[in-house]
Amino acid sequence: MRPNHHQFIAFAYVVREGSFSAAATRMGVTQSTITQHIGNLEKTVGTLLLRRGRDGVDLTPTGQGFYDLADRMVSLDAEVSERLDGFNAMKHGRLSVIGNAPQPALRIIARFRQRFPNIQVNFGLHDWSTATRMLRNRLADIGLITDAPISDAWERIFIESAKYVLYCPNEHPLSAQVSLSIRDLRGETLIIPERGSLTRKLLEEVCRTHDVALERTVTMTTFPLMYEAVLQGIGVAVFLRNSSLIKKSVSEIPIREMPEKHETHLIATKDRVGLKLISEFINSID
Repeated sequence: MRPNHHQFIAFAYVVREGSFSAAATRMGVTQSTITQHIGNLEKTVGTLLLRRGRDGVDLTPTGQGFYDLADRMVSLDAEVSERLDGFNAMKHGRLSVIGNAPQPALRIIARFRQRFPNIQVNFGLHDWSTATRMLRNRLADIGLITDAPISDAWERIFIESAKYVLYCPNEHPLSAQVSLSIRDLRGETLIIPERGSLTRKLLEEVCRTHDVALERTVTMTTFPLMYEAVLQGIGVAVFLRNSSLIKKSVSEIPIREMPEKHETHLIATKDRVGLKLISEFINSID
């Protein structure tokens, strides 16, 4: 027996929402209906598509292949519904947005929400590797990624470009410098992001190239936490320029060994970019 349309849609929403109960709420059906759809789909395929755990669900290798198809079906369903509804006034809906840099994402979300206050926007801040993987696996509608990979499946829309700088408290001795060398950081406590981040990858490449060992480091998870740590005097950190609107008490100093500009793009899969929710989000760019 061939799987039906409802089974694929239920499967896609379980993966998108992260649980059977959340998928049921999103689709307006009971959790038992979702469970039945997934069970019948797995029975037809002949293998598990999802691993259930206390923290939610994970795709099996077979499930990943089927999810790509199921999610395209959801996108097509949404486009058909929009056209049948005459592209209504955006009175309801939900967008999943992810990024590896908060500032450009939050700026666009703010403008979008001013125009469409009834649309729910869920934003997740992730390291570069995680954010890129989520987009490849179609686990978000939109990504705002710095130095985003090029893919035939993606639309890439330029947002901004910026150089890396050192962030330090205004009273720090380095704050008086017009620019500095990576070697100037050898005696400093450097706050660095976890492995998988673009910043850490580039910083490690620069240190290897110039034979600089950073012996005093503190690892933290996200940019806001690292920025707060700089404000608290825990150490100094390397970020893209203008990564925060908070300027008080912090100096941004160019690093001579990191002169390149890095571009941030809005990324959406080509089959989603025509959806009204996503196209209006794109229209909220400066």
